[in-house]
Amino acid sequence: MNNIKQSIVPFKGENGSVYHADTCLPLVDAVRRNKVQFKALARHTYPGDRLTLDTKGLNTIGYWSANEEQDWGLDWHRNEGVEFHFLESGHMPYAVENTETELFPGDFTITRPWQQHKVGNPHVGIGKFYWVIIDVGVRRPHQPWVWPDWIVLSNDDLQRLNMLIRQNEQPIWKATPEIKACFKLINQTIHQDVNGSSASKLRLHINELLIHLLDMFDNGKMILNESLTDSMRSAKQFIEELSNNLSHPWTIEEMAASSGLGATRFTHHCKQLTNLTPMQLLTQKRIDWSKLLLIENPEMSATQIAYKCGFATSQYFSTVFKKHEKCSPQEYRNKPLAVTAGSQLA
Repeated sequence: MNNIKQSIVPFKGENGSVYHADTCLPLVDAVRRNKVQFKALARHTYPGDRLTLDTKGLNTIGYWSANEEQDWGLDWHRNEGVEFHFLESGHMPYAVENTETELFPGDFTITRPWQQHKVGNPHVGIGKFYWVIIDVGVRRPHQPWVWPDWIVLSNDDLQRLNMLIRQNEQPIWKATPEIKACFKLINQTIHQDVNGSSASKLRLHINELLIHLLDMFDNGKMILNESLTDSMRSAKQFIEELSNNLSHPWTIEEMAASSGLGATRFTHHCKQLTNLTPMQLLTQKRIDWSKLLLIENPEMSATQIAYKCGFATSQYFSTVFKKHEKCSPQEYRNKPLAVTAGSQLA
C-alpha cells in the first residue's frame, strides 16, 4: 500500500494568490472526537486509508455520517480536482462561490478544480455525506482536463462531460436513481477494501458514476417532486419544534399526526433529515436536555430529571443515559466542570 503522504501542487491565481488543496483538518479532528462516523480511501494529505497506484488520479473517496448536531465545518476551501458530493440523508449548509444554500437528501453537487466552496455555516449538519475527488491535471483554469487513464468513457463522451461541467454554473442537482445507487455501491466497496483490494470495483463504480452524470446532463433530469418537498418541509418543522415539548409521551403515530403526515412518510422524512428514526431522535433530544439539567440544576434529583425529560422511569433513564454517554447520570454530573462543559459542545 502507498502510505506516503505527498503534497499537492498549489494553484496560483492571476492576482498572485496561492491556493492550497484542502486537507480536511476539521473533519479529522471531528473523527478523533467521535463526533462522526467516517470511512475514506485517500492519497496525498487527505485523511483515510491509503489508495494504491491502481486508482492513480482518484485523490479521495468516502463519507462521514453524523447523528447529532455538529460543532465544526469546512470553511471556504478549494480542491485540486473535480469534486462530487452526495447527501444521502440529513441537511447540510453549503456554498459555492456566491451561492449559499442548504442541501437536502438526494442533492448532488459538482465543483470544478480550484473552485471555492464550503460545507457548513459555520457548522455542518446531520446526515450522511459522500465525496469523490478526481484529479484531472488542472493547475490553471484554462488548462485542458486530463482524466486518469482508467476512465473508460470514449473521447467524445469525455469531451462532452468536460464541457458540461466546465461551462455549467449550476452547482446543485437532484441525483437520479442511478447516481444514488452508485453511491450505495461505493459505500460497500470502500468498506470491503483491504490494502487496495477493491481498486477494480472502485474504478468500475466511478466510471458508472460519470456515465450516469452524463445521462443526467443529456436528459435534463432535474428530479423535482413538489409534494415530497412539501411533506418533508412539514416534518422538518415538527422536528425543529420537538425540543419544546420533550416531556410529552410521544409515539411515532402522534409525531406523524402532528406533522400532518402518515407514520410511514414521517418516519422516512425523519430518517432522511436527521439520520435517525423518530424514536431515536426523541431519545437523543431527551438525553441532550437531561445533560443540561444535570449541570445547571444540581438541586434536581436524577429521578426528577428523568420525568421532566419524558422518560417513563428513572431506571430506564439511567440505562439509556449510560448507553449514550458511557457513564451514569450522577457520574456525568460529578465530572469536572471543564470536562462536562466541553462535552456540551462536543
